[in-house]
Amino acid sequence: MKAVIRADASIAIGSGHVHRCLSLALELRRRGAEVLFICRELPGSLCSLLAEREFRVFPLPAPGEGEPECRPDRDVWETAAVLSSLPGKIDWLIVDHYALDREWESALREQVSRIMVLDDLANRRHDCDLLLDQGFYADAGHRYHELVPPGCRLLLGPRYALLNDGFVRRRQREDERPGKRLFVFFGGSDATNETEKVLQALPLLKNRNVQLDVVVGGGNLFRARIEKLAAADDRVRLHYQVEDMAALMAKSDIALGAGGTTTWERFCLGLPSIVVSVADNQTALSESLGLDGRIVYLGRADQVDKEMIARAIDSLLEFPWWRRSLSQRGRKLVDGQGCRRLGRILFPEEMQVRPAREEDGEKIFSWRNAAENRRFSFSSREISLAEHQQWFRECLRDDRRVLLIGERDGQPVGVLRYDFHSLAEAVISVYLVPGCHGQGLGSSLIMAGSRWLRRHYPACEQVVAEVLAGNQAGRQVFFEAGFIEYYGVFREVLAHGS
Repeated sequence: MKAVIRADASIAIGSGHVHRCLSLALELRRRGAEVLFICRELPGSLCSLLAEREFRVFPLPAPGEGEPECRPDRDVWETAAVLSSLPGKIDWLIVDHYALDREWESALREQVSRIMVLDDLANRRHDCDLLLDQGFYADAGHRYHELVPPGCRLLLGPRYALLNDGFVRRRQREDERPGKRLFVFFGGSDATNETEKVLQALPLLKNRNVQLDVVVGGGNLFRARIEKLAAADDRVRLHYQVEDMAALMAKSDIALGAGGTTTWERFCLGLPSIVVSVADNQTALSESLGLDGRIVYLGRADQVDKEMIARAIDSLLEFPWWRRSLSQRGRKLVDGQGCRRLGRILFPEEMQVRPAREEDGEKIFSWRNAAENRRFSFSSREISLAEHQQWFRECLRDDRRVLLIGERDGQPVGVLRYDFHSLAEAVISVYLVPGCHGQGLGSSLIMAGSRWLRRHYPACEQVVAEVLAGNQAGRQVFFEAGFIEYYGVFREVLAHGS
């Protein structure tokens, strides 16, 4: 298994693209994949960070004087040269770059098996098999309608936010925060110098009983001015090149930061946030989150001054219920499992399915009657052995029904049933073997079943699933398996030949 990631970081671009790709790369490596990076040599490129994490990095030459940081026409043949030098099959080319689009992707398609795009702008066309946008938008399902090819799978929303494991481990309890410790971080470069505005706002606070942890990134050009302001106020502690950002954030009560990828880190930890957009691509997302009551959004950097920041801090300090609401609403959006979800999709569990046999009858009877499976079944009563035996015999004889057993390493993990209402459509039912719950196997089982259907029932075009209203875990499993929800019913269109 091999994945190649094309992403850049720089003082101008910021570090968010590479950091989220690094989080994904670590997850893919844990799943046994070889992961390589292609990055352009730019000021603040983070190539050394990737090398420290023991990833092989193929550097592309720096742009010439007066040239843009990325020229797609040049980038495509430089990237192609790297790809052609790699031995073996490349399963995924993963692209996280605002300057690259369909033309670039199409030119490289023959060199890789599949292409995945990370995007959040929805402002250009793509030629990809999978697109992930971790943003929060009311029209998320329509933003890419005309921008991706037919059959492209869309993974949309903050549940796919790509965070490192530190944020999952330090995920806060939903308790009330005292509101005295502020975390300040506006990205690795903070090109608009919002950090200085926050420090200038401190003398204006009504509530002076606060402590500030201020993180200054390696690309910050205003470091000397920030250090001078911090030295004049004993409430401020400066931090440089922080290794474990999650630990520092988890100790905080309120955050002040930009509207980029750090948004999802704050949400995962339930950290109430005051947000300023420091780049054009952050504005729409921040406005959406502000209108939905999940952040305190002050506006674009050129609209925000120290007085506005001071008023926002005082307001959050004064009203614990507001902090609590922001914390809870953020946590509901982001659980920190985005890398794990995406990893299972890019490189699914090695799972096989086979038709059920007569000797499986007793085992299926005990699995079906297990309390954890009856809980979310449309018929939750415990069935008798006689009922089951009759049902099982009919299943094996019925041409309109398929009963499959999912196995991993030769051990059963779950049961799939497909009822064909027509040659073109099947209704799926699924449950796991007791003891296999909570391991992320449900979506892998469903995807293995879909692969089996494509091979054995080529006329089947669509699989339909109905999930009980209270079964949130079941809804997530079908989402992760590639199904789309229509008014409470999940559907997957089977793309034959894939």
